Amino acid sequence: MTQQGVRRTADQVLALAPDAASRKAGSELGTAGCWSGTGSSDDGAVWGLCGGGAGTPYQTVVDVADASGPAYGCSCPSRKLPCAHALGLLLLRADDVSAVPRGEAPVWAQDWISDRRKRARGTEAGAGASSRSLSGAGDPAAARRRAERRAERITAGVTELEQRLGDLLRDGLAGAEQAGYGLWEETAARMVDAQAPGLAARARELGAVPSSGPGWPVRLLEECALLHLLDRGWLRRERLPDPLAATVRSRVGLPAAPDGPPVRDRWLVLAQYDTADARLTTRRLWLYGAESDRTVLVLSYGAGGRAPEPALPVGLTVEAEVSAYPGAETGRRRVALGKRFTPPAPTGVRPPGVTTYGAAVRYGEALRDDPWLESVPVTLERVVPVPDGDSWQLADADADSALPLAPAAHGRPGLWRLVALAGGAPVTVFGECGHRGFTPLTAWPSGPGPAVPLC
Repeated sequence: MTQQGVRRTADQVLALAPDAASRKAGSELGTAGCWSGTGSSDDGAVWGLCGGGAGTPYQTVVDVADASGPAYGCSCPSRKLPCAHALGLLLLRADDVSAVPRGEAPVWAQDWISDRRKRARGTEAGAGASSRSLSGAGDPAAARRRAERRAERITAGVTELEQRLGDLLRDGLAGAEQAGYGLWEETAARMVDAQAPGLAARARELGAVPSSGPGWPVRLLEECALLHLLDRGWLRRERLPDPLAATVRSRVGLPAAPDGPPVRDRWLVLAQYDTADARLTTRRLWLYGAESDRTVLVLSYGAGGRAPEPALPVGLTVEAEVSAYPGAETGRRRVALGKRFTPPAPTGVRPPGVTTYGAAVRYGEALRDDPWLESVPVTLERVVPVPDGDSWQLADADADSALPLAPAAHGRPGLWRLVALAGGAPVTVFGECGHRGFTPLTAWPSGPGPAVPLC
């Protein structure tokens, strides 16, 4: 939803969420069965009642007509901006406008809207005090206090997590196999309470490592070490260089907005693929700037079975602006896609490539700035897919080096499309290079020809 009642898409609504946990919770509340008494007004207000504890529904109202930015009110106890109920209400309207019909606001919503707008006509400080603004711009002092309180909760959660990791190592890794997944799920829940969704996600991942196959104790120790490093990074964030401190905040789960200047370029769509769980679909869109020589990532989300946006055809170019999110310099790949000036069009542009050795070096260099990085985008030039026992690798046609394919790439149809495209000859392949190997996403033939999606 934007000013004067124009509806946001589901992806735009989910982009307002302060963290992944809020996105999932909001997605669950974005269905008509969760709501009653919903409605909207011509001047940009939306309201509804969402089932709450002890049979008492939460009263939720969103106002987007104020020039200072959207704001919401909710009777729930959440301190997140916006709360899951506000996200759910906006998702409900994004999915089906008839579920939030035009009408007269109930007294409780009228009072909140009237009070907010009355104060907004006074001073900006009054506007910030009268409501919880999504941007927090109405009252900088209040926003700073909220940030400080959240940092204190995260620090408490990090301290508890360090104690649990210490207990695990003292008792021995074999105990993790006996404890089962419940131990880590409970730990993750504690990190959610501490408003550190990034730590919660990593804690859940630890639960899947024990008994996951030969060598699981080594993998568990590696993941524990990375989690410990992230904990120490948070506790000493004031001593870190600004880019690395921003990376630590992002890995812990603090929300961030794009802060880089808009970069206009002709962006080649390198790859696009979705990953999904029961609640949320995440889309990864890789772009290459023909003039800036930058490879960037656009992340978007879809809830309740909705497809994320945008969707762009692989192998075409679009002239558009992007703005980078904060983080370590080599990790400033995530961007927000801004204004598009042209529709996608065919192109002969291909990204420059490196050798398999160069790809491994590039990933190693990136780890210095972001030790928690799973992979980096890489284009391999003149490589040939060849079998390697029960697996596959990409071998350099002009050098004695190769990269193994990541385990997840084996058995996918994209692998056989790549083998068929190559036919034993060198090809150009774009993908993600990480500690588990290389995941091919798009390929080009050695001669003229269009891009071939592999995912």
